[in-house]
Amino acid sequence: MASTVPVVEEAEDFSFLPLIHDIIKCMDKENQDVHQELNRLRVRIQEAREQILAMPGIDASPALQQQRLHTLRDQVRTKNQLLHKYKGLCMFDIPKPS
Repeated sequence: MASTVPVVEEAEDFSFLPLIHDIIKCMDKENQDVHQELNRLRVRIQEAREQILAMPGIDASPALQQQRLHTLRDQVRTKNQLLHKYKGLCMFDIPKPS
């Protein structure tokens, strides 16, 4: 049920603004590189689409996503209550390292 998304090891630039800026500069100069820059932008957009589609739960309906979120919040709340209760029940002193 839980699929894993590969973790990106290297820092990637997910901003499209530099590419758009380069395209505008090429268009202002009437440079032939505009087609190459447009292709780079298309590739980056396609990569972003593929990453979004690979995200776990993206295929679930919004109602199901909300239900899962509510369940996870309940679990966190219960865990916090149990931790608080456990800390309150602790009857012995923990020795402090000297």
